[in-house]
Amino acid sequence: MKPILPVSFLISLSAALVYAQAAATLTLSGDLPARMILTAEDLSKMPHETVSMLEHNAKVDYQGVPLREILKRAGAPMEKELRGKALASYVLAKAHDGYQVVFTLAEVAPEFANEPILVADKRDGKPLSGSLGPLRLICPGDKEGARSVRMLESLDFVRLGK
Repeated sequence: MKPILPVSFLISLSAALVYAQAAATLTLSGDLPARMILTAEDLSKMPHETVSMLEHNAKVDYQGVPLREILKRAGAPMEKELRGKALASYVLAKAHDGYQVVFTLAEVAPEFANEPILVADKRDGKPLSGSLGPLRLICPGDKEGARSVRMLESLDFVRLGK
């Protein structure tokens, strides 16, 4: 006799698969020239970097697109434009489960903080899955991992000094 799976399990499994496919996008909005939606394919065509960090006393490598590159493509002020009022800008990163963290624009810019912050799509060369992905914000320079947002869905850019 074959085991019969409960209908509720099959519905949950279907919902998880739909979320995994739909969540492979990153929405950028806020004080930008236009709202932007990046798909996993869009991100795969952008320049990737690798950062290493310790997780549970083991070295892990994350691969992803630098956050500064994504913000620059979305029209956020970067490089020579990142002066004066533009320095009163921040990025609100939001996860699927409602978790949120903030980064100032200067933290993202290499001429200021020079810390790599990635929108990662791979861990040790494999796509992120489950509760880690499909996208994760990685901040290897942080002493605590609280700003490494799992299940990253959106970035809202806010300019306080307009």
